[in-house]
Amino acid sequence: MTRAMTLMNDQTPMTDAPAAKATPTLPDAQVVTAVKHYTDRLFSFRVTRPASLRFRSGEFVMIGLMGDPDPKTGKQRPLLRAYSIASPSWDEELEFYSIKVQDGPLTSKLQHVQVGDEIILRPKPVGTLVHDALLPGKRLWFFSTGTGFAPFASLLRDPETYELYDQVIVTHTCRDVAELTYGADLIESIKTDELLVELIGEENLAKLVYYPTTTREQSPKMGRITDLLKDGTVFKDLGIEDGLSAETDRAMVCGSMGLNVDIKEILESHGLEEGANSDPKHYVVEKAFVG
Repeated sequence: MTRAMTLMNDQTPMTDAPAAKATPTLPDAQVVTAVKHYTDRLFSFRVTRPASLRFRSGEFVMIGLMGDPDPKTGKQRPLLRAYSIASPSWDEELEFYSIKVQDGPLTSKLQHVQVGDEIILRPKPVGTLVHDALLPGKRLWFFSTGTGFAPFASLLRDPETYELYDQVIVTHTCRDVAELTYGADLIESIKTDELLVELIGEENLAKLVYYPTTTREQSPKMGRITDLLKDGTVFKDLGIEDGLSAETDRAMVCGSMGLNVDIKEILESHGLEEGANSDPKHYVVEKAFVG
């Protein structure tokens, strides 16, 4: 095992429950190794990683649980949803960050998983929030709301992110301060965990800028990130005099449908074009995530 592969276990904000060693019994099953609840709406968990799974930081997979038995046939069908992998591609386990929906077909059950339980994981990673989908640039923006932070949790722990850009700015907008905890803890761990600092490089971590905002509960920075971009507050706060430019700026977007649409409009008003794996451009948007 490489030193890099041990980093996540050392710095991830999870419970101290012992790693599970149960043998999976469901098809495509992986075993839950850690769970942490942040609020009554948000939690994260880690599972074993299939030995054959290879993915690019920022991609997502389908995960889920078996549904309730059919009242007539007794058969069970899997309940699967797209979840961004929150851990980086080098990690030996997989991490996920999820919302809790009390009447949701999947999350109403998933929120109760415990260490040693099994989840279904279809090992076919896909997604647009990858470095390959962007043209070279100088400044990379991550725009997220809620659990849309998950793919950026992966990319922020990938050394390549810092090798490709002179500055990395991650924004995270939530309603309440507590909903920022997962992201805030992760940013803190990136900057202070000595093993992760060694992996990414102290000089590279100076490139990382964290810009959290809330829309309901009072916090140091209030407001929707879209409004703060439109009125120039973000650029003033961060000392960016030239604003957004297709020559220098690249962006990844993962959030509510409203955020996706509004950010796309803002980016395109500055001349940025949407890219894809097969056609790299200035920004990309991911729509397939829970929350």
